[in-house]
Amino acid sequence: MSTAAGADLLFRPVHELAGSVRSGELSARELVQASLDRIAELNPTLNAFVDVFAEEALAEADGIGPDDPRPFAGVPIAIKNNRAVAGKRLTFASNFVGDFVAPYDHNVVARLKRAGFVIVGTTTLPEWGILPTTETARFGPTRNPWDQSRTPGGSSGGSGAAVASGMVPIAHANDGGGSTRIPAACNGLVGLKPQRGRISLAPEVGHMLLVQDGVLTRTVRETAELLDLLAGYELGDMTWAPPPAESFATAAGREPGKLRIAMSALSPVPDAPVDPVCVQAMQDAGALLESLGHEVVEADPPWSRPELSAVFTASFGPAVCTQIKLAEMIAGREATADDMEPLSWALFQLCKSINSIDALAAELQLHGVGRELVTWISQYDVLLTPALAEAPVTLGTLDPLNADDPMGAFTRSAAFTPFTPPLNISGAPAISLPLYQREDGLPLGVQLIGQPAGEGALLALAAQLEAAHPWSERRPTL
Repeated sequence: MSTAAGADLLFRPVHELAGSVRSGELSARELVQASLDRIAELNPTLNAFVDVFAEEALAEADGIGPDDPRPFAGVPIAIKNNRAVAGKRLTFASNFVGDFVAPYDHNVVARLKRAGFVIVGTTTLPEWGILPTTETARFGPTRNPWDQSRTPGGSSGGSGAAVASGMVPIAHANDGGGSTRIPAACNGLVGLKPQRGRISLAPEVGHMLLVQDGVLTRTVRETAELLDLLAGYELGDMTWAPPPAESFATAAGREPGKLRIAMSALSPVPDAPVDPVCVQAMQDAGALLESLGHEVVEADPPWSRPELSAVFTASFGPAVCTQIKLAEMIAGREATADDMEPLSWALFQLCKSINSIDALAAELQLHGVGRELVTWISQYDVLLTPALAEAPVTLGTLDPLNADDPMGAFTRSAAFTPFTPPLNISGAPAISLPLYQREDGLPLGVQLIGQPAGEGALLALAAQLEAAHPWSERRPTL
């Protein structure tokens, strides 16, 4: 297979790739080798992978034949390097973790393996997954395939760059403040944050307020199919989302009916400007929705609050820094400032100064904010917003290595990505769609926010927009 043919192959949807393996049109080895060749060609420039498992992936592919009954047998996939893959390094992009080898598979990894996906490697993230950019002391910057001077977003930035450039057709991501939706918007992909509790965090965690796993894809159908695969209760989960009445793939294929849609470009971060180009994309999406028969009204949700950033940090920060505490337990010693980036150390110190009562009080405040937001949105079917408040920022704009102002990048990041964290607070599903492009070719996304446990209806609307204004054939010039 030629290099060009292999590259084209990896831009095809995963259900088509799996079908080609199942029919014998294509062998699993050919498909995995095409992915590995593309990684070898592009990763030295884009820096999207922490580790590549070439020999193991090919050996696994050799064991997959046309008669394999698994739904995605032979399809290559990458895992963000903050989820355990048994026998492989789990680094969180931190020097302090060293080369710790995970002794088990995370639930998401186990489900992907059981479905026949072949894991070809693990992808980059900011240290501990803190920032919406992917630039680390340990692994260096990951570059956006559409403009290599810019960020691919974060914290699932490596996965975003890998899918957008065709190194893999699909990749794992997770989202604690926008970390699936932000790379989707930066890289021209589809990124869904499912309902809280939809995808189990087993075996480590029984419940988490802010974080949900997912995938980065090129099409709504792929996102729906993977949600069907990953969703569901695992023994020991403390909370879980109610099962859907029908599969998400089936729901995504239905007409959404006439919906009442609110539209707002009000930044949840007070006084933070929103790029007029991002506002125009939202308005264009609103006009497109009206042309499809929906009612669209301008209405601002109750989320622009000066105190919200501090309250969110008081919950998000300890959740992130718990990873550092676990790394201390593994290392058998306390971390020092020399063990991590200045931002990580500053956030760790801040979180250690928050006592248990204040941390719980912050979480309870977020419960109230989330309830108020869900209640407000309930008078509509969907809320439409910009996905980001500005174009993907240039590398170095959000600098976690700045010792003079270690929290500066964290503060600045809120102005870049104000529209995503409120949905981690409320728990409701939200999806970033790459409907448009800027004049310079950079992706330009919008965000749709649905009702609690309403991923099916949200995916149906997203699929309708995709059919009306397709994006999956767009590719960066590399």
